[in-house]
Amino acid sequence: MESFPEERKRYIIDRLKYTQKITVSEVSEQFNVSMETVRRDLDVLEAEGLVKRVYGGAVSGTYHHGEPPLLKRKKIMEDQKKRIGEKAATLIQDGSTIVIDVGTTVLGLAKEIKYKKDITIFTNSLPVADLLLTSMDQGYFSGDVILLGGQLNPKQHSISGKLSEMVLEQFNIDQAFISVGGISLQNGLSDYDFNESMISKKMISVSKEIIVLADSSKLGVDAFCKFGSLEDMNAIVCDSPQPDSWQGNHLVKNIDWILAE
Repeated sequence: MESFPEERKRYIIDRLKYTQKITVSEVSEQFNVSMETVRRDLDVLEAEGLVKRVYGGAVSGTYHHGEPPLLKRKKIMEDQKKRIGEKAATLIQDGSTIVIDVGTTVLGLAKEIKYKKDITIFTNSLPVADLLLTSMDQGYFSGDVILLGGQLNPKQHSISGKLSEMVLEQFNIDQAFISVGGISLQNGLSDYDFNESMISKKMISVSKEIIVLADSSKLGVDAFCKFGSLEDMNAIVCDSPQPDSWQGNHLVKNIDWILAE
């Protein structure tokens, strides 16, 4: 049966209220139309400010000018973030010093840090620090957790500011685990909060290895504030393979793309 553009667009908007992301292939199969037709529908919806186009589909456009509070984001792509966290945790070595920034993707990492010895973890995320404290109490890993001081952001449960940057400058960090609001070939790493972005930028500058944690909805997305280039990255842990359009590009040729299956 032939479908009409308005019918497909209503379906997309309704699905995004519950799933937070929709894929081109899902809509194509649902209405038996070509993927190019669905892409045109999504382009129209993005122009109307109702969705945000991302690699392979779209996400809700409600927060085009920023992110929802952290507590509201925790359920978005929860399974994918869990897999990313599990895979990222395997990269941590005993005796290393690491830094973890803010966001819901790195919460998955904090939950999975287990069976590590004598590690030192810096973070500016209150939820990450709380999860690590619980894990230490339960004997999952040994070492130290250092919560960076600075200005509190109640909405995102984070800490930032010059004091945080000054503390980071005093240490040599082995690995930085960085969450992003978006990552693209054109603009590199970006996020929605300026102050948090400046802390992530500082973490990158003091760390020997940069590992970006990003679910597939962040690919091809440009958030408000640029804080790092693709050349800064050593690895990206993602729930989907590298986009075909990225393969062979000189900006990503030295990045280890780690698939969290």
